[in-house]
Amino acid sequence: MSTQKMLAGKVIVVTGAGRGIGRAIAIQLAAEGASVVVNDLGASPSGEGADATPAEEVVAEIRERGGQAIANTLSVAEWDNAHEIIAEAIREFGRIDGVVNNAGILRDTIFHKMTEEQFDIVLQVHLKGSFNMSRACAPHFREQQSGCLVHMTSTSALIGNLGQANYMAAKLGIVGLSKSIALDMARYRVRSNCISPFAWSRLFGKVPTDTPEQQARVEKIKQMTPEKIAPLAAALFSDAAADISGQIFAVRNNEIFLMSQPRPIRSAHTAEGWTPESVCERVFPAFRPSMYPLDVTANVFSWDPV
Repeated sequence: MSTQKMLAGKVIVVTGAGRGIGRAIAIQLAAEGASVVVNDLGASPSGEGADATPAEEVVAEIRERGGQAIANTLSVAEWDNAHEIIAEAIREFGRIDGVVNNAGILRDTIFHKMTEEQFDIVLQVHLKGSFNMSRACAPHFREQQSGCLVHMTSTSALIGNLGQANYMAAKLGIVGLSKSIALDMARYRVRSNCISPFAWSRLFGKVPTDTPEQQARVEKIKQMTPEKIAPLAAALFSDAAADISGQIFAVRNNEIFLMSQPRPIRSAHTAEGWTPESVCERVFPAFRPSMYPLDVTANVFSWDPV
């Protein structure tokens, strides 16, 4: 059996790689032989401040394990920064093969209290940042006739959550962005997929732990470490995934899911054409049993993580 590492020779940028899921993915990619650009602004969860330390620490850890990595602390929310990140990868390692669009922030607020600034900044980092990075790669991918993008979405967007209109809009927008890239760039053998990760983080700090049952639930949630997300991300960059594009995956501890995408599930037609009255009388009653309830993620993923 060959000892060749799965991603040997590939150069991959991971954004938001200083902590959590991005860090775990960067370390996994390097372990599989990739040269990694560890990009992280070093901001707080809500996007304030900057600190080069997290990115530098991940680079040091990768190098200690015998891998290749450099740190980058530019914000992906800016077009010029994204192009510079890709340029630095090429200067340092000679090429660019992929990006993990993981960088993001939270500004959770119930919808009727959300400000324009709270909405704009979350979309700027998540959605615009993912576009900026993907677009910066596109000319290089086209020229070399290869490339791979992995974007982080969320079940908050795919299913639902409370108080996250900005985050949900951004993360569902990323799904559309990924599919568009997959379609537009397929002729150049470029692939684009999404991962919806479940992982324990400090954001789970508000989960109640007042009762033994609640404490047991939190302990099970803690099993969903960022390291559980990394193997799928690495596999998507491999040659074994050369025919996989435009898909949405979810990872929940030791479970991997292929998520559905919108397709027609019911139809109604009439030779006479519709009126508002006939829609109310015929379409709504026929469709109502198949309409989706106002679920949140916990309603759909109701069992303990495996």
